[in-house]
Amino acid sequence: MSSFWSAWIIVFTLACLVVCFVLLTWNLKNHVGVPENETTGHEFDGISEINNPLPKWWTIMFYATFAWSVYYFAAYPGLGSWKGLFGWTSSNQGVKSLAESKAAVEANKAAGTPSQLDAEYVKAEGTFAKEFAKYTSRPVEELAFDKDALKVGQRLFLQNCAQCHGSDARGQRGFPNLTDNDWLYGGTADKIVETLRHGRKAAMPAWGEALGDQGVKEMTAYVLSLSGRKVNDNDAAAGKAKFGMCAACHGMDGKGSLAHNLPFGAPNLTDSTWLYGGSAGTIEQTLRLGRNGQMPAFGERLGEDKIHVIAAYVYRLSRPDEAK
Repeated sequence: MSSFWSAWIIVFTLACLVVCFVLLTWNLKNHVGVPENETTGHEFDGISEINNPLPKWWTIMFYATFAWSVYYFAAYPGLGSWKGLFGWTSSNQGVKSLAESKAAVEANKAAGTPSQLDAEYVKAEGTFAKEFAKYTSRPVEELAFDKDALKVGQRLFLQNCAQCHGSDARGQRGFPNLTDNDWLYGGTADKIVETLRHGRKAAMPAWGEALGDQGVKEMTAYVLSLSGRKVNDNDAAAGKAKFGMCAACHGMDGKGSLAHNLPFGAPNLTDSTWLYGGSAGTIEQTLRLGRNGQMPAFGERLGEDKIHVIAAYVYRLSRPDEAK
């Protein structure tokens, strides 16, 4: 924090305290010219206004609150860069990344001064390690049909995945539906674990400058025709002639990289499943500007045990009717 902002916060905070104290003191005085507990002469609908003073307990409590605030700002950080008389700081203050957080935790453990939260994490890991062990020793495909494991997997999914994919896992614009059988990188147990562990980063290049307005229109017509949509035949034919620039990822048949064992995550353009929307306007936008989707990596954050259980839950989502 710069010295200017530190001074600004100090001045503003102290000024607020002074104003509050002055207002309180001023309001405790009789400014209406009427003795306390007597009527002010104001009456409405048979109700008279009495000049009642503030209750003593309220006044004492207000002054006590004010005194506490002065003590707090003196003893603890709160006035700009002032560290307080006690020099107190929050646990791991200044940590800005997962790697720094883990390093701070290990340093505290080595020094024999773990924070309360870190100690609780260690205790929790010891408590639940045996519970997870009975799940991680079994294959994901088998675990996907264990009711107890699915309950644990669902809770982990809601805590870590539902923010993007939704609580029902049906996804939303830009985030895939996990309950169908349409996969960008593969829906096998190994691929789901791989996605959870390392994340995914997709990149659809922008073709607006290369194609031009007419080219974007023609390519859109051809892409729509792949899924059986009714389009202008001339535009679709012209778009097909240009589709070679897309075939490297989507394949010449437009069935996507997964159908051709390619690792790009390019979607199947011949079905009716669309990640960002299947309208002509949305496809034109995708062609002009490109898309950049990212699935975060959960390997370090969750660990192998939790990833294994979540993978079983996700694996089962697209196979609700299968029997073990």
